Formats: sequence, structure tokens, C-alpha cells
Amino acid sequence: MRGKKQKEPAGMNPAEIFAALALLEKERGIPQSFMMEKIIQALTTAYKRDHEGVENVIVDVDEEHHDLKMFVQKNVVEEEDYVDPANEMTVEEAKKLSAKYAAGDIVNIPVDTVEFGRIAAGNGKQVIIQGLREAERGQVYDEFNSKQHEILTGVVTRIDPRNNNVFLRIGTGTDSTEVLLTSGEQVPGEVLTEGMHVKVYVVEVRRSTRGPQVLISRTHPGLVKRLFELEVPEIYDGTVEVKSIAREAGSRTKMAVWSNDENVDPIGACVGPKGQRVAAINEELRGEKVDIIKYSEDPAQFIAAALAPADVVDVWMADEGKACRVLVPDDQLSLAIGKEGQNARLAARLTGYKIDIKPQSYQDPEEGADEDNVEITDE
Repeated sequence: MRGKKQKEPAGMNPAEIFAALALLEKERGIPQSFMMEKIIQALTTAYKRDHEGVENVIVDVDEEHHDLKMFVQKNVVEEEDYVDPANEMTVEEAKKLSAKYAAGDIVNIPVDTVEFGRIAAGNGKQVIIQGLREAERGQVYDEFNSKQHEILTGVVTRIDPRNNNVFLRIGTGTDSTEVLLTSGEQVPGEVLTEGMHVKVYVVEVRRSTRGPQVLISRTHPGLVKRLFELEVPEIYDGTVEVKSIAREAGSRTKMAVWSNDENVDPIGACVGPKGQRVAAINEELRGEKVDIIKYSEDPAQFIAAALAPADVVDVWMADEGKACRVLVPDDQLSLAIGKEGQNARLAARLTGYKIDIKPQSYQDPEEGADEDNVEITDE
């Protein structure tokens, strides 16, 4: 993922740490107090790692003067009780620092400026860069999560020859982000080349430890639905409703539509004047055929319409379950079935019914031979 880049902090002395945190808050909205807590934790952890046995390390934050100081806290003990040099000091040692110290007091021993500078330089920079990455990931997640189930336009930046995965740049300038279009979500037979503008459908956005995972697709039925929303005002404003879509990407789509206004023809609205609207979508889908079908609440009528372009003589609905038997003219049996069963398969998927297609000359098995029987399900 690539998001808006920020100049990496260099050096990381205390003043530069404060400046970097102020910039983070201004440009990314990350509170300085939140990041300072992370820096303090990183500095104390680093010191303890380098000084085995040390238990109490504090970092004093001077916001007014943009300064940081580190101290090791030691307990003052009597000589006979002195057993832990890393965390204790004798009364005699303490009084060399100040005559006021006595057994039971706590003394803050300043960490050497050079050593603290070394720790701050490495760990402060690391925490701030990590904060930038987390902010960037959060920004990318929020951006794409708000566009889930929408269409985005990307530019092909590179293609992996090993697996044909395509990388797209979404957005422009410093706000652009690279997203992966896997080979499985590409339309079969479609050739994408570097520099090509491509519309994709955002299927899902997931959080992960490696940053947001954005699943985009060119094969999802939602892409067709959103394309029609962009082209057909009646769908966008809700006058015409897309009831269901069945798609075999790169080849054919069936879409059932319904009008909430009896004066509006849903199919005509989708086709557009002189077929301009559906033609624009065909072009975007690289020639994929789209059958637009009028939805009906009567399952028999809906199933008959879904088998277009074949004519349907009769539809017999099963007494139980979502199944039916359809009669078509003998000379249209192959048309109803479609090449490799595609037309019937899409009709079954569109309607949700198991469809048993038979020629008009069909005779019930009890009356004669059962020939040319084709059963199609939505699976």
C-alpha cells in the first residue's frame, strides 16, 4: 500500500521529536500525548534492555522547553541492606548527591546525556515512523471502507508475469494508493496493459496486521449493477430497481429489473435512447452481453422472461420447493439451453429456481419416451 508520504524525521534529538509529533498531529490527527506515551515506553524498554536488572526508569517530559530527560530511580538503603546495585544505593552514596537523603528515600539518577541521546535517536525515530505507518494504514482503511460495494477507477501500474496479478493505482498525486487485482478477479480473456484505466468493484475491506486488505474485482455481479446506476438515472434515483443479477464474467450477464412507477418502462430505461446506455456498459465490460429482463412477482412469468431470447410455451411450477418444468418450442430447445448450458444456467441463478427444460413435443414418461430432457439448477 502507498499512501501520503511524510518526510522521515532525522537525528531525533528531543527538540526534533517534539517537532515531529506536532507535525503528526497537524497532518494526520494523531494526538501528541498518544505518541509521546509510545515514545516513553520505547525509551524505557530500550534502556532496560541495555542495563540488565534495572527496574525503575522514568522519562521526564518538559513540554514548555521541548526537552526530554531520563532518570534511573534507586532506593536509598543502609550499608548492611545493600544487595542490588542496579536499583539501590547506600546512604553514604546518596549523601554525596545531597545531604538531605536518608534511608527509605528514592533518588533519581540522571542518565548520561550522550547515552540518552543515542537511545532517543534510534528508538524515537522508530516509534514515529511506526506511528506514521499505522496512521497511513488507518487512513487507507477508512478511505476504502467508505467505498465498499462501490466502483473505483484505477490505472494499471504493473503486471506480475508469474501469476498475472495486476497492480492498480487508485487516486492521484500524493493521495494515490496501490491496490492488487488478483488474476482470479479478472475477466477471463480480458487483456490489461500498463497505463490502462480500469473500473473495479470494491468487494470487501479487511483489517490485518500488515495493513488494510482491499479485495477488488472485475468479475463480481455488483460491478454490473453499479455501472447501470452510473448510466441510468432511473436506477440511481430508485425509480427502477435491480432485483437480481446472474453473471458469467466476460461472456454474459442477466439482470432482472422492476419499475416502481407504472409509467416507466424498466427495460427501456436501462437500454436508453437508441441503446446508448447499455452500449456504454457493454464497452466498459469489453463486449460482455447483457440481457435485461423484466422482473415479475409471478415466478412462472419471471422464469419465462429469464430464458430469453428463447420463447416459452408453458411453465409448470412444482408443488413443493423452488423447482419448475418449462416447455419451449422444439426448434428453440438449444436456444433456451444456450451454448454449453449457459442461458439456462444463468436463468436458474437469476430466478433461484431449479429449471427442467423440455421441448413442446415432450410426452410424460408414463405416456411415452422421455427424450431431450435438460435439467438446470442455479448451482
